[in-house]
Amino acid sequence: MDTRTGAVRSAEALIRWVHPTRGVVSPAQFIPLAEECGLIGVIGEWVIREACRQTRVWQDAGVPALRVSVNLSASQFREAGLVDSIRRALDDAGLQARYLEVELTESAVMTDPEQSVAILEQLSAMGVLVSVDDFGTGYSSMSYLRRFPIDKLKIDRVFINEIASRPEDASIVRAIVSLAHSLSLKVVAEGVETPAQLDFLKAAGCDEYQGYHFSRPLPAGDFARLIRDTRTNAVLTEEEATRTHSKLAAYKRT
Repeated sequence: MDTRTGAVRSAEALIRWVHPTRGVVSPAQFIPLAEECGLIGVIGEWVIREACRQTRVWQDAGVPALRVSVNLSASQFREAGLVDSIRRALDDAGLQARYLEVELTESAVMTDPEQSVAILEQLSAMGVLVSVDDFGTGYSSMSYLRRFPIDKLKIDRVFINEIASRPEDASIVRAIVSLAHSLSLKVVAEGVETPAQLDFLKAAGCDEYQGYHFSRPLPAGDFARLIRDTRTNAVLTEEEATRTHSKLAAYKRT
């Protein structure tokens, strides 16, 4: 959600396992096992393809245009052929790259910085946006922010939970917002659940937020109805869809 206007800007694709006897299983339970068994690549590729397919389905059904973000695990990010796999998923769905965003943790991009730069530059050149997820909890050095083609920083929910009552957390959030904006990056707050948290983020100049304050995770059909019900004129305008803050994109425009 746009913190200032309340417009819906994008959505994050979340995976759940609907088990025949256990019901809905959290990714916290099966993703670590999938990584141990070497299945995370297959699952991750399916998630990307499904996110692209569903986004195009929404567009064809007249749902206001939205960008959908997908989390990439560290091991998936290192797989050979990742960029080609994302390109095929976009082509097969008939979806423009500007409607896809990938999220990576700081530790994932810093495992091999040189390889990360090469991969992220290819994704950025395609038009895919790149976000750093759980910012503030991972790698201690921030030198990568000036090297990598990154579009957004997502503030980890651990700093949002008590933002209205802990001065230390409030100071950290203000610092992250200031840092992001000084680098021409957008900043997104994760895990926003209360009006007090949102009020603080508005005052701090945070660009966007996500969390239960707007909605809990929903199946695709329910989400489409929610977007239609909350439709505003500012749902990912054409300008927003094409604009990227990445250094590579900015360099190519000059």
